[in-house]
Order: sequence, then structure tokens, then C-alpha cells
Amino acid sequence: MSSTIPHNLLPSAPASPPTPAPSPTPMSRAPDWSTAHEDEDANVRDVRALFADMNDAEKQRLLAELLNLCNSQQLAFVQEFVSPRLKKDPFTTFPDELCLRILTFIDDPQTLARSSQVSKRWRELVSDDMAWKSLCEKHAYRSLNDDSEGGRRNGGSTTPPLPSSNPSIHTPSASPYNNPLTLPAFRFGSNAGASTSAPDLRTQSLDRQARNPRTNSLARRRPKALSYRSHFKQRYMVETAWRHGGKVDHRQITPDQGVVTSLHLTDKYIVVALDNAKIHVFDTEGCHQKTLQGHVMGVWAMVPWDDVLVSGGCDRDVRVWNMATGASIHTLRGHTSTVRCLKMSDSTTAISGSRDTTLRIWDIQKGICRHVLVGHQASVRCLEIHGDLIVSGSYDTTARIWSISEGKCLRTLNGHFSQIYAIAFDGKKIATGSLDTSVRLWDPNDGRCLAVLQGHTSLVGQLQMRADKLVTGGSDGSVRVWSLTEYQPIHRLAAHDNSVTSLQFDDTRIVSGGSDGRVKIWDLKNGTLVRELSQPADAVWRVVFEEEKAVVMASRGQKTVMEVWSFSPPPEDELHDPDASSTDLLSNRSSSPISMPDNTVDYPGRIDSRVGGAVSNLLSMSEYTTPVRPVSEYAAPMPRPRLEALARPVSEHIPRSTNDDGDVNMADVYEGSGKAVGFDVERSQKGRDGVR
Repeated sequence: MSSTIPHNLLPSAPASPPTPAPSPTPMSRAPDWSTAHEDEDANVRDVRALFADMNDAEKQRLLAELLNLCNSQQLAFVQEFVSPRLKKDPFTTFPDELCLRILTFIDDPQTLARSSQVSKRWRELVSDDMAWKSLCEKHAYRSLNDDSEGGRRNGGSTTPPLPSSNPSIHTPSASPYNNPLTLPAFRFGSNAGASTSAPDLRTQSLDRQARNPRTNSLARRRPKALSYRSHFKQRYMVETAWRHGGKVDHRQITPDQGVVTSLHLTDKYIVVALDNAKIHVFDTEGCHQKTLQGHVMGVWAMVPWDDVLVSGGCDRDVRVWNMATGASIHTLRGHTSTVRCLKMSDSTTAISGSRDTTLRIWDIQKGICRHVLVGHQASVRCLEIHGDLIVSGSYDTTARIWSISEGKCLRTLNGHFSQIYAIAFDGKKIATGSLDTSVRLWDPNDGRCLAVLQGHTSLVGQLQMRADKLVTGGSDGSVRVWSLTEYQPIHRLAAHDNSVTSLQFDDTRIVSGGSDGRVKIWDLKNGTLVRELSQPADAVWRVVFEEEKAVVMASRGQKTVMEVWSFSPPPEDELHDPDASSTDLLSNRSSSPISMPDNTVDYPGRIDSRVGGAVSNLLSMSEYTTPVRPVSEYAAPMPRPRLEALARPVSEHIPRSTNDDGDVNMADVYEGSGKAVGFDVERSQKGRDGVR
């Protein structure tokens, strides 16, 4: 043989690996024949033929003798050569049920998506919804049925925590009052006993005024998720946007500065009430629709229900509006002083509390007063409803429990030493916040005080109760998370440099706004700062949020402005970048910030939006351009990057010094503290209150 046979043509050498390829397969490893002698091939042929004729025992003895002749370097080569051949893909051996069970133990979405690129078999298994459903549960995402049902939900805790739902809640079409022949001016929704104090969905107003059932607006914003994989992708992208993304639209709502007294976000409207007697109605994108004019003095309370809005203020009137047409339906008179709080127990019943010390139960369909609740000795500052029960808080330092149907007081809660400014009620417990700096928990069945929560150093004006947690905000600038089972603090957050003007939380986050002009998002579980939502303003009046949207009302540059934040994922056709390979996506190197719209306001310190784009493409898994990887690469434990690495907070929370002056909440313009800053619009109009 005059020339050396190329090594890739030798019978004993396996075929070369395909090009390109990330790594050779276990069967593709070939010895180096570049230094082989001409007669070496013939010797190898003879040895292989001899070895093939041996039985198993003879082969093992021959191998043992050969290995005994090897040095360390040669043994290392044998180990490196043999090791991949001994590895076996378990998913090709185990039954499907066991393979799917194994995949449910993966708690990181990147790892699960990467595993689909191992082989066609792995991709088939990962495409099954079982693993993604388990991942949704681990991340506490609502169930697929709840997210896509589009039905109406209760704003209170009569609805069990997600993913459960309350079958007793009815749609508006089921209401007997939806007949346009009966009510030609507007249509009422229906939900018996649906009003409570603790929202179960992220759709509740911060001033705790809207206790109406709501149509799930998410179904209108994007197509319904058909699988848990697509459902997880949508929810994961929303959570990522909340942490370091989002699109914001700035709008100035008044030519001059006005105090925002109430703010609501529903499935159809953003409703803003001001101290200048106007109520502005916007669509959910922030486009102005109507201005409701009829009040002659500041509007201090309102509550929406479908297209119906009930409002009250310093002119002592309670007005019923049709937000679809802008028409005033009823003007309900009876109070002799400022209407300070409003709630609705169902589509036809509204309850108002006034500085005249009374509460009134109104039939807003007929425009009449059903009951006048007398008992408080001072202004009624706040009220909450659950089923047939009303709980009211007053400046006389007491809270009272009333029956809506009977129109009488059931019991009086005594214990506070100063005015009560906030109440939360979930049907099982009542929480009251007072100017005496304490929060008290009560049993509504017998009126017992269950606990006194102390820690705030000034007025407690913000309360929200949800499941087994209570979150409070005070004029000392702090936000505290309490356990309702142990009655102990879970987190103490130095949130703002001045009064907490807005507070809302859901299963994962707390959003707080302060008179220091900042809006902050906190991790409910860890108590850490996730991000500041917007650029600092002069003051933040109100903040409300739902699952994919947040609305901020603030004073900036002596003008009242509205910021509408959207955290919705982009449409499905925008989730794929044909120019980016799967390898780039897996390494978070997408060529464009896909998940971030072009008109997103870029705030300093925000994490690069390409992470969101990479995750979006990573979870889509529609087409793969990377060559199939060998199973042997995954025989060792796969990397398990933590989810937090993809959603790292923008900045670490730095505690700020708080103001203990006892400043009143600028948005509410609190009365009676003696330490008010700025001005008190309600008090300035108090002298004009009188009996009609």
C-alpha cells in the first residue's frame, strides 16, 4: 500500500460528525490515525476479526489483559472514549407517564424550554401540557380556565383565592334590571351580595371604593390561551414586564392643578374624581371619553358598577350617572353635610356615609332612600360591605356593624382612642386604622377585639386585607405586612419619605404611592423593593392596578397628570424574530428588544429589555434552527438557573428617613389631626355646608 488511507475512510473509524454540530455524538468519536504506519491497518483488521470470534468471557479476559498494559494516559483515553457510550437517554426507555412526571419537577422555565431541543422525543414530551401546568402552579399563576373564562368576578373575598371562582356570581345579562324597556336611560349589572373589602383579582381601586363584579378585560386584549404552555408564556411575560418593563402613556387631565380624591379602574373605564366638582371618564387606554358635571362642589367619593357610577361630595348630594352616555340619572338628597364615603352592595343598592354622622341606604333604580342609619356621634369617614353587613368607621373613635336588609345597628366596636380613617372587612375579620397609630382586628360575629397591631408612628390611613395577610400604610411613610393568623408583622417597609397616599396588593406584589411623589413596587413574599414605577413627581394622589395595567394620578409641574402603564405581552406574531437563532435566544442575546414596544419610556436603571425578548422567543418553541443535541450532553445534571435571575429587581431598597410629623394624607386631605400640610379643601368648604 503506497499511500496512507484517509482516516475517515477506514472501516474501523466511525463517520465524522455532521458540520456544523454543537458537539460529536457518542458514536462519532474516532481515534487519531494521522500518525499511523502503513501496515497498522492490516494488524487492526486481524485483531478485530479475532476479537469478533471470541465469546463474552474470552473478550473480557483479553480486554483485562490489554488494560493492564495501559499507562495512566491511555486509561484516561479509554475512560473518555467509553463514558459517553455507557450513558442512556431515560426518556427513550421510560413510559410516557413516568417521563411526564419527571418533567413536573423542573421549576425553571428556561431549563424546560432548553430540554425541548435535546431531541424530537424530548420535544414531544415537553410539548405536553402537564409540565407547563405544573410550572403555572409553582409560580402561582391562575389556572387556565380562570384566566380565559372571561366571566364576572367578585371584587371581594367571597370569591375564593385564585385559581378558584365563585359560581354564585352572575353575569350582567342575567340581571332583571338589564331590560332597556324597564330602564331606558341605563342598564344595571347584577351580583347579589358580591361586595367586600378585600379584592381577589388585581383589578380593585386603591381607595377601596369599587366592590363591583368585573368582566375579565384580558380576554378582549389578546386571544384566549389554548394551552398551559402559551398561558405560562403570557403570564411569565407579564410578570417580567412588571419587574423591568412596561409601556407608559402620559396624559394631562386638567389645565390647572386639582386634588384627585378618587380613582377607579374597571374593565371599560378609568374614572377620576377631583375636588373641583368634575368627574372625568377615560377608556382603559387613557383616552378621554366624557366629563360628568353636576356636582357644585368637590367630589369626595364614588363607586362604579358596570356603566353606572354613584358619586357624592361636599354639595351633600348623591348622584347616579350613566357613564356610557354621560347622563345624570338620579340626584339623591337627604344628607345634610359632605358625603365622605360610598359603596355598592349590588347593582341597585348604594350606601353612603356622611359628615352629618349618618349612613343612608339608597335604591338607585327607584331613586329613593330605603334606610337612614343613625348611631355615630361624629363624621362617618369610611365604610366597607360584605354580604348583608356594613362596617362603618367614624371620627367618634368607634366602628359599627349594620344590617342592610334590616337597616339597624347590630353592634358597636369600641377600643380606639382617636378617629378611625380606614376599614377593611372580608366577612371573617374587620380591620380598622386610626389616628391613634394602631390597627385593631375585630370578630364581626361577637364584636371582640382579636388583636391590636402596633408599629406605625402616625395615622394609619391605608388598609387592605387579602386571604391571611393585611397590608397597612401610614402617614409615617411606612408600609407594613401583617399575618392575620399570628397577628405579627411579616415585613416592615420604609416605603416613602412622607404619607402613604395609595396602597394596593395582590398575590405577588404591593404597589404604594406617597406624597413624596414616588410609586414603588414591592415583592410581597420577600418584602424587597422591585422597582420605582415612574419618575418622581411632586405628589402622588392615587395609584390603582390590575393584572396587566396600572394607573397613576400625580401632581407634576403644578399640573394634574395621569400615567397609564401597560404590562400586556405583545401579540403572538411579534414574539418571533426570524433573524435570531435559538442559540441566541437561549443565551439571552436576541437581536432586538422584542418584548418591549418602541414607545416604552426608558427610565434610568432599567434592566435591558432584551431579556424579556429572549424569554418570549424561548417559550414560544415554534421552530428550532439549532441542530439536535446529543442525549449524552444531558446525562449530567442540567443547569437550573433561578427564575429570579431573569427578573432581578432594578435596584436594592435603601431605607429612607421617615417624617414623623403626622402629616395628613394629601390625597384624602385628612381632617382633625391639627398637623395638616398644604390646604384642606373640604374644610374650606365646610362653612358652606348647611341644611337645604
